[in-house]
Amino acid sequence: MATEPLSQKEIEDRLRELPGWSLDDNRIARTYRLGTHFAAAALVVHVAGIQDELDHHSDLTLGYHTVALTVNTHSAGGAVTDLDFELARRVEDIAPGHGAS
Repeated sequence: MATEPLSQKEIEDRLRELPGWSLDDNRIARTYRLGTHFAAAALVVHVAGIQDELDHHSDLTLGYHTVALTVNTHSAGGAVTDLDFELARRVEDIAPGHGAS
């Protein structure tokens, strides 16, 4: 998967395909709100599995009924790349219907 930095327009176009995700300080980010703390903790475990499969890791924060992710590609100088969007899409696939904040 390409790790070349994406242009601002490419990032904006791809974010339109991922409702709830946004650009925050040169990272793409989303917070999921879940019904229970246990559900949030379970989501963290699933996201960690995806990150290991992709060998690409986000900052992942477990809160009270929430899971927050922020990601960029360190090997591309901290820029947003295709790899970040692949991670975001894979997380969306396992967390459908959860509201963003």
